[in-house]
Amino acid sequence: MAKNIAVIGDSESIKGFSAIGLDIFPCDDPADSQKLLKKLADSDRYAVIYLTEEIYNSAEKERARCAERLTPALIPIPGVKGNMQTGRNRLSGFVEKAVGSDIIFNN
Repeated sequence: MAKNIAVIGDSESIKGFSAIGLDIFPCDDPADSQKLLKKLADSDRYAVIYLTEEIYNSAEKERARCAERLTPALIPIPGVKGNMQTGRNRLSGFVEKAVGSDIIFNN
C-alpha cells in the first residue's frame, strides 16, 4: 500500500500544500495537536507528516512516541508566524550526535 504525506498546522500556513496533492489537516489550536498527530500516526496511512514549528513544539509527547517507530517521519516546517529555528536546531543536533560536533552550523 502506498503511503501519503500529511501536513498539520494552522490553516493559513498549510492551505497551499493541498494544491500539490498533500493531505492537509488544519489545527488552529496547538492544544489539539497531540490528539491529531496520534490519530494520523496510528492510521499507518502516512510515511511523512510535516508539522508547522508551533504544532511540532506543542506535540512533544506524541513526537517522542513516534520517534520509536520507523514511520511516519515528522518534519518541522516554518509557519506564517515566522521561522522558529526548530528544524535547524534539530538538524544541528543530529549532526553533532553523528560526528561529535556541529560541522554544518558551527555552533
